[in-house]
Amino acid sequence: MTTPTPDTTPHTGTTTPDEPLDLVGIGIGPFNLSLAALAHPLTHLRTAFYDQRPTFHWHPGLLIDGTTLQVPFLADLVTLADPTSPWSFLNYLKTRERLFPFYFAERFHPHRAEYDAYCRWVSESLPTLHFGHHIDALRWNPERDLFEVDFTQLDPDGEAQALGRTHARNLVLGIGTTPHIPEPLRPLADAPAVPVIHSADYLTHRETLLAADHITVIGAGQSGAEIFLDQLRARPAGREGLHWLARTPAFAPMEYSKLGLEHFTPDYTRYFHALPQTVRDNLLPGQWQLYKGIDHDTLTAIHEELYRRTLHGGWPDTTLTPGVSVRTAGRVGTTKVELHLDHTQQGTRTRLTTDAVVLATGYRERRLDTLLAALDPYLRRDAAERPRIDEHHRLVLDPSITGSLYVQNAETHTHGVGTPDLGLAAWRSATILNSLTDTTPYPLPTRTAFTTFGLQQPPTTPGHTIPHQSPTLVPRH
Repeated sequence: MTTPTPDTTPHTGTTTPDEPLDLVGIGIGPFNLSLAALAHPLTHLRTAFYDQRPTFHWHPGLLIDGTTLQVPFLADLVTLADPTSPWSFLNYLKTRERLFPFYFAERFHPHRAEYDAYCRWVSESLPTLHFGHHIDALRWNPERDLFEVDFTQLDPDGEAQALGRTHARNLVLGIGTTPHIPEPLRPLADAPAVPVIHSADYLTHRETLLAADHITVIGAGQSGAEIFLDQLRARPAGREGLHWLARTPAFAPMEYSKLGLEHFTPDYTRYFHALPQTVRDNLLPGQWQLYKGIDHDTLTAIHEELYRRTLHGGWPDTTLTPGVSVRTAGRVGTTKVELHLDHTQQGTRTRLTTDAVVLATGYRERRLDTLLAALDPYLRRDAAERPRIDEHHRLVLDPSITGSLYVQNAETHTHGVGTPDLGLAAWRSATILNSLTDTTPYPLPTRTAFTTFGLQQPPTTPGHTIPHQSPTLVPRH
């Protein structure tokens, strides 16, 4: 492995129709960063990636001390598609002279802050990345058979500095997700004087939350668990003042069995994509524990901390209640919030007054409508008016558009629970590059799981009847 050298050549990001780029990426999160890293050695490809932020940061509000990824270090930006890439996590450790400490630490799951630093190292080294660029419009130019991308270049303070336009044969959208705030709490979250925050901003408000006499955490996913644990550890025994509420029927562990994890393989993604849309829509809600549960070690740490606080008698001042939904919410005076709660199984209601609320209520795929407004007439949609997306992660467009428009982390409805998973980042990037080049710069395995997710039907010929027999599982090859 070699040590990458940053390319500091200035670049305005503008092109002309006579010299278009092969691929323009919108957004630079881990998924488009993976794509940029795997595209880098393909010197025949001309690419550029844009993001309005000044630098790369990955969920900065949740980089709580001691928290780790829920995927192994092999789920970096490149390794599962190209283990020899200079942009691997192991090469990052090598450049920092940390390989031996990592080796002896025997950590399969890196610290979250460590992953953020690794991604930033890659982002600072790739010459095709352009931060401080806000994308204003995307359109198709039928006369040139090219996409046009209008952008505003921003100064370090985020103010408009210059306008530009670039042209590309193909686009890829990796604009990420947005924090989800339930409808009953939106008026509170929008009012700056009211202490209601989303978990995405937790570290920014951590000290304010610690000073509050009573806080309520809503949400039973990993973020909610980590925030509850962080607050619990920092508060004095007997005066914790913590409520933890969740809609799920239990504070449930994430499915982490070996065969359960095979739902995050390319095999399952292909199987899911081939299902009828109605089947996919019915299947997804029941799979929440595959990706919305809590890491087993985090649940253990919470229980151990709670138990430790009972050693000298008494119980900690904490309440953990699953199966609860927030019906409405309002302010009490200027410093408190009142939550009106429903218990699903009991059919009961109550009120809870608290000094602050942390909404660990997850994220939603960012809507593409505004960004793709000019392309909307060309989009093909399903029965629910969502974009249709093919097996190569391309939006299905009108045949008059000769370019491809790929998406990353916007296809849960077509590709399943693995869509936001970091472990499939390199595979999806390789799939896109193979499709884009119509070659195989990154050969991918034909089989990735021991589980065969569906029954393969034997071929039939006209007039030939297959005799009735017991179904046989046909292994994938």
